[in-house]
Amino acid sequence: MDKNELISRFHKELRHEAQTQGYIREETEYVVRHISKYDENGFIISSNVNEGNARAIIRHELNYFSNRKQDFEWKVYSYDKPDNLKDILDQEGFKIGNPEALMVMELDDQHPLLTNSQLLGVKEITDEQGIQDIVVLEDTIWNESHAELGVKLWRDKQNNPDSLFLYGIYEDVQLVCAAWMYLEPNSSFASLWGGSTLPLFRGNGYYTKLLTARAQKAYEKGHPFLTVDASPMSRPILEKCGFCCLAYSYECQSPTE
Repeated sequence: MDKNELISRFHKELRHEAQTQGYIREETEYVVRHISKYDENGFIISSNVNEGNARAIIRHELNYFSNRKQDFEWKVYSYDKPDNLKDILDQEGFKIGNPEALMVMELDDQHPLLTNSQLLGVKEITDEQGIQDIVVLEDTIWNESHAELGVKLWRDKQNNPDSLFLYGIYEDVQLVCAAWMYLEPNSSFASLWGGSTLPLFRGNGYYTKLLTARAQKAYEKGHPFLTVDASPMSRPILEKCGFCCLAYSYECQSPTE
């Protein structure tokens, strides 16, 4: 499957037709928006706007979410139209995040990640304490609170346990690396998240071990495509494992009232 075919599949399954746990999907002529059921931030995952109507649609969505007392993220990809959509959002008060590489890989029976049995030390996390360990790890690495992430992960694991898989590596009793994966409903994709490792434990291949565990589970469950928004640190590891970069994504956060 070539790059353009991959982008088309990704856009159709994970943007235009996406369903997300804990959110109400609403599709209009111009956007696909997701409204949180739990008073968390919403998001717009796909849009169909042009140079002439983009500002009016953006202002309409700002008003729409404001009436629901929700902040929201407008996710922009580098192939979106108009080409300056990100700049227009910036001018309308959105905070534009750093670019992340949209990485995608298709698995098959012979892929090295599926034949790799070197998973010693990898633990599947299924309980609330394990998820709290993830929160502590993320807090330590990024020096900011991830309490809301912990609430969401535990809620999603309880509500739909077969769509969320979490893995970690412990040294003694300390979680030093963690990652998780959502099997996206009604799609052939699994989305990868996390992958953070404490600085003292980097360089030991832990990221690759957790990537391997998730790839094997995704393929077992019938999701042969893996996708991740990669930071500059993780992109080289992913490329070494066979991922290709399709585009760049930007998290555009709505202005707070």
